[in-house]
Amino acid sequence: MVARPGSRPAAAGFFTAVYALVRRIPPGRVATYGQIAKLLGASRSARNVGWAMHGTPRGSRIPWHRVVQQGGGLSPSVSPHDPGRQRRLLEREGVVFLLNGKIDMGAHQWHPDRPA
Repeated sequence: MVARPGSRPAAAGFFTAVYALVRRIPPGRVATYGQIAKLLGASRSARNVGWAMHGTPRGSRIPWHRVVQQGGGLSPSVSPHDPGRQRRLLEREGVVFLLNGKIDMGAHQWHPDRPA
């Protein structure tokens, strides 16, 4: 079962943990939904990480744009009213996109266990 924003108290705790971890991703780096789930000890919860990002509180300082699909793709539903927003925010931080439209994950994937 996929936890949606506000669906269960346990989801709220998971979302809080996701937001805390996402805040640690530095500018110019990205992490995947699955990577965030794995770092939280919930490796099969990538979709729940997606729901957390979708439910990011407005006006928060959570860098939602730094969480991407496996392989460096951007989710088309992340900002439906402005489909290019996530890419623009990442490019402003120096993230490089390949010709196929995906992020160069070798250059930009965040590894919290490595020095910046």
